[in-house]
Amino acid sequence: MADQVAIVTGASRGIGFAIAQRFVADGYKVCITGRDAAALDSAAKDLGGADVAIGVAGKGDDPDHRAAVVDTVLGQFGPVTALVNNIGINPVYGPLGSIDLGAARKIFEVNVLGTLGWVQEALRGGLAEGGSIVNISSVSGVRPAPGIGFYGVTKAALIHLTEELAVELAPKVRVNAVAPAVVKTKFASALFEGREDQVSAGYPLARLGVPEDVAGAVAFLSSADAGWITGQTIVIDGGVTLTGKMQ
Repeated sequence: MADQVAIVTGASRGIGFAIAQRFVADGYKVCITGRDAAALDSAAKDLGGADVAIGVAGKGDDPDHRAAVVDTVLGQFGPVTALVNNIGINPVYGPLGSIDLGAARKIFEVNVLGTLGWVQEALRGGLAEGGSIVNISSVSGVRPAPGIGFYGVTKAALIHLTEELAVELAPKVRVNAVAPAVVKTKFASALFEGREDQVSAGYPLARLGVPEDVAGAVAFLSSADAGWITGQTIVIDGGVTLTGKMQ
């Protein structure tokens, strides 16, 4: 994997960091992004330092930031061969009937348009010549999830975006997605904190996810082992969508 170069967005911690860790272990050079420069610097050091990992801070919905990331990667590591769109926000909780439309617009801009913007920049940065894209969706994009409904709308849009891109970018670029259920991260803490045993009881595999569960699936989809897979969404949920008990 010496020639593999990945960008992983939203990767200073949690799922994104676990994906970056797995990529480095598999021999990739990795660029991680996020809003907190200090956290990114620390994460890049933990990943092995500048020879294998760099961090570039900025907002994922900022076109200038996306362009700067790709230019930095081209200068330090070479053409992009893998992109993982892990960035996502959900600043509101409650029913769709009363959601603030300004907040909904921001969620869409980051989670959907931001993802498409990263794809466009990565293609400019060499991915168009061949490689893999993995979008991080959610089970809330597969089944209704009251309380985080609009977040789910954007994650459902990501699944369709994945399918459209898979058709448009074939045969050189494969595009897939993963849809995790509750994974034990700071981002998802409101969904399980203080009641993890109760939430886990609704999962046939009797536990919540951990970031490494998602990282393994992303690594597979990015690898040659998945060379005939495109346009697919792998649900990573401990079986919870089989039971209907989403929360």
